[in-house]
Amino acid sequence: MTTETDRLTPDELRRLFLFESLTPEQLAHLAEHGRVERRRAGEAVYVEGEPASCFYVLLDGTVTLHRRVQGDEVEISRTSQPGVYGGAMQAYVGDLAEQRYLNSLFAVTDCAVFALPAQIIADAMRSWFPMATHLLEGLFVGMRNTQTIVGERERLLALGALSAGLTHELNNPAAAAVRATSALRGRVAKMRHKLAMIADGRLDGRRLHDLVALQEEAVKRAGAAPALTPLAASDAEDELADWLDDHGVRGAWELAPTLVAGGIDSGWLGQVDAAVGADDLESAIHWITYTIDTELLMGEIDDAVTRVSGLVGAAKQYSQLDRAPYQTVDVHDLLDATLVMLQAKIPAGVRVVKEYDQALPPVPAYAAELNQVWTNLIDNALGAMAGSGTLTIRTGRKEDRLIVEVRDTGAGIPPEIRPRIFEPFFTTKPVGEGTGLGLDISYRIVVNKHHGDIRVRSEPGDTRFVVLLPLTPA
Repeated sequence: MTTETDRLTPDELRRLFLFESLTPEQLAHLAEHGRVERRRAGEAVYVEGEPASCFYVLLDGTVTLHRRVQGDEVEISRTSQPGVYGGAMQAYVGDLAEQRYLNSLFAVTDCAVFALPAQIIADAMRSWFPMATHLLEGLFVGMRNTQTIVGERERLLALGALSAGLTHELNNPAAAAVRATSALRGRVAKMRHKLAMIADGRLDGRRLHDLVALQEEAVKRAGAAPALTPLAASDAEDELADWLDDHGVRGAWELAPTLVAGGIDSGWLGQVDAAVGADDLESAIHWITYTIDTELLMGEIDDAVTRVSGLVGAAKQYSQLDRAPYQTVDVHDLLDATLVMLQAKIPAGVRVVKEYDQALPPVPAYAAELNQVWTNLIDNALGAMAGSGTLTIRTGRKEDRLIVEVRDTGAGIPPEIRPRIFEPFFTTKPVGEGTGLGLDISYRIVVNKHHGDIRVRSEPGDTRFVVLLPLTPA
């Protein structure tokens, strides 16, 4: 419901900071053409995409500014300061008939606004401030074009970096799976050949049955074989090779590593000797070796495919493509997914330490945008350490807020520039390496969108960015 009351007087307009420097004639002109409108809590002052018909100035109450992003309403800011304005802010630029609201303004509480028709504010700007209007028009068009180009470039660079990192991480398990599959094909062929030699009539049914039982036991041993130290594995292989040589089995030094990896010792091979006899011992051991090798290769393939699946899952968790924008999330899942996506950018000289408070409850948040915050903070921390140091990710709780701390051991942020680090386009990186938007975007996501806070404390060797998020919906 929208209601209209009496118009403001020129003196009442002068109390608003936006109009305090206007002449009495100018104030009278605006007071004559403007009107006071009231909105109840929850109502829209204006809606994004509709024709930009009015310029609005807040008189009292609280309002919130929203943008529509891929079908979702995203809160940009909220305020109760009289004099703030919105609506047809570019009325003096271009064709007024084609202009539409670039965002939406909603009343959080019952509020009053001063509404000026867009044509009135456009004519006033062009008539009263012609030079300023030309400068603003050039600035607006120039910044719009610059932001479009820079934004597209930043998105391409970010997508390229993430794609390169993910491709690098996927390549290792994929290559391992291909190699293991190729080797597995050869082992299976040799198993068929040895089985034909064993089962050509020289072994009676009972011995063949015993050999198959030993083969099944070898498979179980391979699955439960403990990991040996290099020295222990070498000693075990020497002992097993000696046993094979003593029993006339050729290729002992090729067979021993596989048998040891599968948990086989000389005592167990004695059971094979007793089951098949000396004449068929070599073929039987080769057959069991191929069986163990096959089991180990299938384990490699399983590990590789599991890693690929895990990386794909991390990518989905990072991008949040199949999830609602606003949801209750475990912040540790988001941090882990971000670290996986940035793994290729973490130098070998940087140690990653995770100090998670596992008792933390899930939090309501825009998950994909929080991932953008973690990406910016971690990427900056890695850049500050120049290839060596310790990156610490810590979570905790302070009263009704969840804490995420990103800490690095880099050179630190000089005190003289610390107050400016959250300013848009401010960067300490060399020309061409940074746009100065990362921390500004992070600040807006945490503070404006999640109604949290982001702080920084820095000294040489210890820089900490601390993000505080409310545990309950704002």
